Amino acid sequence: MALGLSKKEEGKKKEVVTNGLFGILKSPCITEKSARLGEQNFYVFKVGTNSNKKQVKDAIESQYKVDVEKVMMINIPRKRKFQGRKISGFKSGYRKAIVKVKQGQKIEVIGK
Repeated sequence: MALGLSKKEEGKKKEVVTNGLFGILKSPCITEKSARLGEQNFYVFKVGTNSNKKQVKDAIESQYKVDVEKVMMINIPRKRKFQGRKISGFKSGYRKAIVKVKQGQKIEVIGK
């Protein structure tokens, strides 16, 4: 037995987390409104439902190498889907983050 572990605990595989930012940033949100916000140094991203402002700020700064000034979070609720008069289910909700970066810095959301 190594390090005082029982045989059951020793045989179990341990989870190795290589990047603590996994699951925070889902994708950039590309719409007309987000394009207009981009002119004012605001960028919109879909983020994980359990992420907070501090995690989003750290993820943006490490991935895009910019300085984040402000983070605003929005919860988009789920919406009903109709098929005729019946409710056939729901569109899943998500969480959105609007991030303001320092003046003069940019994030390339769409690759060239």
